[in-house]
Amino acid sequence: MAKKIQTSEVEALVAVMVHGMQEKKAFKIVSIDLRKTSSAFADFFVICHGGSARQVDAIADSVEDKVRKALREKPAHREGNDASEWVLLDYINVVVHIFSEEKRSFYQLEELWGDGLITKHESA
Repeated sequence: MAKKIQTSEVEALVAVMVHGMQEKKAFKIVSIDLRKTSSAFADFFVICHGGSARQVDAIADSVEDKVRKALREKPAHREGNDASEWVLLDYINVVVHIFSEEKRSFYQLEELWGDGLITKHESA
């Protein structure tokens, strides 16, 4: 079960998540550091999108697998619709959003949380 963790551990968690996304060739991977944002309910968001419903699911499974193996953590909550247009993995300190390209464009989380520090990561 996910729990509140220290700063260096949060950054390690983000790095492992990004690696899991990269392994499944996720597109436009970004992390948003929300620690200095007063209205944030997590320290980081990690966001990417997949090219198909199957890829969205595979990315989510890869992130969960990498985090479980590297850090022995499981998400406190996983949700997503049946069409796999958006999968959310809640690790308390870090929330992962894996979208279809269409849903990512619609919700524009990077714009919504633009006052956080956005880091672009190497993608597919």
